[in-house]
Amino acid sequence: MATKKAKAKPAAKKAAKTKTKRKPNAAFMKEMKVSDTLAAIVGSKPLPRTEVTKKVWAYIKKNGLQDAKERRNINADDNLKKVFGGKKTVNMFEMTKLIAKHLS
Repeated sequence: MATKKAKAKPAAKKAAKTKTKRKPNAAFMKEMKVSDTLAAIVGSKPLPRTEVTKKVWAYIKKNGLQDAKERRNINADDNLKKVFGGKKTVNMFEMTKLIAKHLS
């Protein structure tokens, strides 16, 4: 008995999509006033939210405030305690919510 081989189907060509550069969200790029409490960490000039978060993380890493075992937690020093409303340990996701209270 002779066996029949199936013909290979040609691969379907997909239409090439043109890549569009992602536009930054204007709300994140808007410069905001920093409270006096937060100014001790990031400086007193107006900054966008993204830059405030970057500077806070730089401060945390510079001072070794990230918890060694649970990396998601931040152990606040005196300056950060004021920003975090007196909390000694804050989750990194909660941190942005607490920082937002110091921006206007």
